[in-house]
Amino acid sequence: MTPEELATVGLRLDVDGAVATITLDRPEVRNAQTPAMWLALAEVGAALPGDVRVVVVTGEGDTFSAGLDRAMLDPANAGEGTVLGLLAMDDEEASARIEEFQRGFTWLRDPRFVSVAKVRGYAVGAGFQLALSCDLRVAADDAKFCMKESALGLVPDLTGTKPLVEHVGYARALEICATARVVEAAEAQAIGLTTHVVPEADLDRAVADLAAALAAPMPDVVTETKMLLQGAADRGLDEQRRLEREAQVRRFRAVAAALGG
Repeated sequence: MTPEELATVGLRLDVDGAVATITLDRPEVRNAQTPAMWLALAEVGAALPGDVRVVVVTGEGDTFSAGLDRAMLDPANAGEGTVLGLLAMDDEEASARIEEFQRGFTWLRDPRFVSVAKVRGYAVGAGFQLALSCDLRVAADDAKFCMKESALGLVPDLTGTKPLVEHVGYARALEICATARVVEAAEAQAIGLTTHVVPEADLDRAVADLAAALAAPMPDVVTETKMLLQGAADRGLDEQRRLEREAQVRRFRAVAAALGG
């Protein structure tokens, strides 16, 4: 998508060498999200240059994302491509449409790169789920996370439930989702939701340093490592050992080739 097309849906993409930064750029509505934004995010992920090794996701201004744009729940906005437009579909069609929306989140788990959510201010509902879709979350000390869907009579459906359970466990994930309460930065770090919490003034530098460190190893090292770790909890030891061996053989050969061996 062109910069102009991205701007139309409230997104900005900047690529600097191995680091791509995606900014939710609707500060006038606290970076509230729309279905058009989700579809565009999926396109951005599919079209990223092959040499991108780190993807940073952030929000313009002092809020990561306030979640779904409430205008999408207005009956006046019930046409094709909107949330309320799902009501005009049968169950199978509606489910397929939501799956298209989910692709705007799932691509961030691609082993080609490490994704980092840079969170300041509120990450609510779809904003929380976007942060959860990233491999790592670095938050300012003013960050506040909230799974707001239950307060609207809905459930989280943008791929956030699985990583939330993986990070904080079933019981705490249920409590966070069912009560729709706010999890502030200090608690988020204590329960494993965030990788780091830093003073708000230091957030940009902390993420830049992390991105540089993630991009520093030889090409494919982080990719291989991410592939090993993804799903490791669901594999048996023998399968995991096999995958480690196979990956290491590939790495030995890559290092030897780089050294001219």
